[in-house]
Amino acid sequence: MRLPIVFASALLVCLPIFASANEATDRLLGALGMERMVALMRQEGLEYAVELGDEMLPGGYSESWGDAVSRIYDIDAMETSVRRGFEDGLEGVNLAPLEAFFYTPLGAMIVDLELSARSAMMEQEIEDAAKERARSDERAGDDAFVLTDDFVKAGDLLEANVVGALNSNIQFYRGLVDGGAFALSEEEILADVWSQEEELRAETRDWLYGFLIMAYSPLEPGALETYTELVLTPEGGAMTRALFKGFDDMYGDISYALGLAAAQAMKAQDI
Repeated sequence: MRLPIVFASALLVCLPIFASANEATDRLLGALGMERMVALMRQEGLEYAVELGDEMLPGGYSESWGDAVSRIYDIDAMETSVRRGFEDGLEGVNLAPLEAFFYTPLGAMIVDLELSARSAMMEQEIEDAAKERARSDERAGDDAFVLTDDFVKAGDLLEANVVGALNSNIQFYRGLVDGGAFALSEEEILADVWSQEEELRAETRDWLYGFLIMAYSPLEPGALETYTELVLTPEGGAMTRALFKGFDDMYGDISYALGLAAAQAMKAQDI
């Protein structure tokens, strides 16, 4: 399962390095630290590929499978997908309020906290502890959970992540089928993927709230409310949708390619 995306999940203030004609979106991508976020997503993908190989391939994970996955998680291609979707989603949107926020000390801190938390949660023990804290805060009605819940709802983050993950799973199945691993109709693919929706939603919610509470706990009182207010503006809403568009396109391409590669590896090991 791909890991959830949050509103500014990817964030570290740095100079933009993406080559693009749209200088305004490049500046904003620089403020959002997209380069480091994509690098983290690649690392997550490479680690997940070990589990995927052990589960799906007859001989388990292999060096050739790892090499194939490494090629699929190509940094340049990932950045291009995100940038294209981001630019398309923000066409005609005034980016000045977004730039103004993310280049403030508060914006910079939020960016850094999110990236640091995402990196930390690659460790299973830290992920488990973060999830448990979120569950405890929810049971207690703690402010940390309440404010995080407001933020999630403001950006519709849970629903967007679930839809994106389901679409990625569909693309993975399509890759497997097109690669000759299975003979499934489109209707069968959709039925199988949607049968996983309830479990996927629960897993996504668990990770998302654990991650956000851990990331934002160092913020000063009132800071998360300010961030939530930005998300609720027309510009903030457009940015959220544009980020999801870019990442969903990226994950869709990767998932289909992984399905094809898995099908080829399965057939090769059967020979």
